[in-house]
Amino acid sequence: MNKKQRRWRNRIVAAIAVFALIMVVDKTGLLAGLVGAAAEPYVAFALYLVPFLISGHDVLAKAARNIRHGEAFDEAFLMSVATIGAFATILFPDTESQAAEGCAVMLFYQVGELFQSYAVGKSRTSISELMDIAPDYANVERDGGLEEVDPEEVAVGDTIVVKPGERIPIDGEVVDGTSQLDTAALTGESVPRHVEPGAAVISGCINMTGVLRVRTTKPFGESTVSRILELVENASEKKARTENFITRFARVYTPTVVFAALALAVLPPLAGLGPWQQWVMRGLTFLVVSCPCALVISVPLSFFGGIGGASKIGVLVKGSNYLELLAHVDTVVFDKTGTLTSGTFNVVAVHPEAGVDPDYVLSNAAYAEAFSDHPIAVSVRAAYSGDIDRARIADVREESGHGVSARVDEHVVVVGNEKLMAEHGASWHDCDLTGTILHVSVDGHYAGHIVIADVVKDDAAQTIRDLHEAGVSRCVMLTGDRADVAEAVGAKLGLDEVRAQLLPEDKVREVERLLAEEDSGHRLAFVGDGINDAPVLMRADVGIAMGAMGSDAAIEAADVVLMDDHPSKIAAAMRVARKTMRIVWQNIVFAIGVKVLILALAAVGVANMWLAVFGDVGVAMIAIVNAMRAMRVEH
Repeated sequence: MNKKQRRWRNRIVAAIAVFALIMVVDKTGLLAGLVGAAAEPYVAFALYLVPFLISGHDVLAKAARNIRHGEAFDEAFLMSVATIGAFATILFPDTESQAAEGCAVMLFYQVGELFQSYAVGKSRTSISELMDIAPDYANVERDGGLEEVDPEEVAVGDTIVVKPGERIPIDGEVVDGTSQLDTAALTGESVPRHVEPGAAVISGCINMTGVLRVRTTKPFGESTVSRILELVENASEKKARTENFITRFARVYTPTVVFAALALAVLPPLAGLGPWQQWVMRGLTFLVVSCPCALVISVPLSFFGGIGGASKIGVLVKGSNYLELLAHVDTVVFDKTGTLTSGTFNVVAVHPEAGVDPDYVLSNAAYAEAFSDHPIAVSVRAAYSGDIDRARIADVREESGHGVSARVDEHVVVVGNEKLMAEHGASWHDCDLTGTILHVSVDGHYAGHIVIADVVKDDAAQTIRDLHEAGVSRCVMLTGDRADVAEAVGAKLGLDEVRAQLLPEDKVREVERLLAEEDSGHRLAFVGDGINDAPVLMRADVGIAMGAMGSDAAIEAADVVLMDDHPSKIAAAMRVARKTMRIVWQNIVFAIGVKVLILALAAVGVANMWLAVFGDVGVAMIAIVNAMRAMRVEH
């Protein structure tokens, strides 16, 4: 609770204490005994006016200010008219004064408003905790020393030093040092990430152990932390259809009930259906009940809580409209590389010929590929555990795009595809595994082959299972990769449909086809991470980008960003979205149902001012408590 809220709370507590004391004196007859029965209503009126003004002077001022600005029909106006009207019953000598009820309405209204303020603040805190990832400074190496500068002053290519306990201010690459990074604020992951020279690091992470020297790869304005903060700041501007409906509903509803209350107070007594004070009280009670604060407060708070809850698990939703759409997703379309697979080549198998050591096959391939920067060569060297002595290598030649040949310790080593084996007269045989096959021959004799593939992510299969359990009917993969590779991945993960060898424009056409097949009310989400995925992310009902390793273009085009590379977060985000929408509709049905019931009772004179208080403040507080559940998520 902030300083303003504490002052507000103290003022309300003081007003309640004074009100309770006056009630005791008034209702026990002590006041009448002190001042006489004739003067008692007027003295009580003056006494109740004290806690009324202590608690509600700001509401009265707001109502007067809004009237001057031509914006009369809001909660402050309704509360002011209703409570002042209750006090005005002192002008009707034949009826009991409602000053106590008028004071109570204002007190309970303020309690509800304070509770709402606390709830909104708590929800906002869950999102604004992300703001703590914003770095205050960067340590730049200059003239042999370290200088603290504003992160915006650091240029691309500068070397910055990040000490233990400091946040990485700008995206970059580690050039010196090893450490553990706390990425929880960005990804929701509690396990620290190990980094060493050559590792890419993103801004906002906390350096936990060693000193790191990092060469920046982006300006501060384009770094991860800046993009996240921009997404958070813009999220509240994009309202869901339900939220927009409630806002429009309140604009029409409020003036309607004001005029209905006025008609209820004036028309029946003019028609001779009863005394003025009876119908004025019914009109005032009608006004108190009619406040739409339960709807106007709880629905946006539910969406805000849902966005905050998603941020706790490392999912950034760019607006409540996307949260609403995500709750209705029935089809999830995936890109393959970098989304369901790691996007990097890895050696998945070494198959030597009979009598040949697997390490012999791998070591010869690693030596032959020692000077190549091709991703396949890099993966072979990474799989080989030994050190490569380049002095043992000579006569390295790229073989027309089919592979490489080299002389290793006076032995001719050839590594490549079947065409290269045929050119060098080496026998070879195919492999049942799906992937890129590197055949290896030494001095013309076939030694075996190495299988290299883009490895499926650890949680990819679980992601598909979770989505199906969550009610998603179709999980589809679109990829530009070969059909056999795509089918193997699809079978392994349990995908419902696979489309391979697609260009970016082909992916858009496939998404258009799937959108056309969607049932009314259902939505399609596309998950991708590459620049070529941006058009499809824009076309889908909900675009989901893999944020940690995803391209800037994909993150910009997406509606939802996963701040790590775990696709399993998609199902978690959908659970948050669906829970949020359940809470939203619970609040709408509950608030409108209770309002309609008590409004009807107020119109026929059954509901008194105390029941009206519950109909307004009580319903609002219950709805707010329910809305706050959207912030609670399972990690």
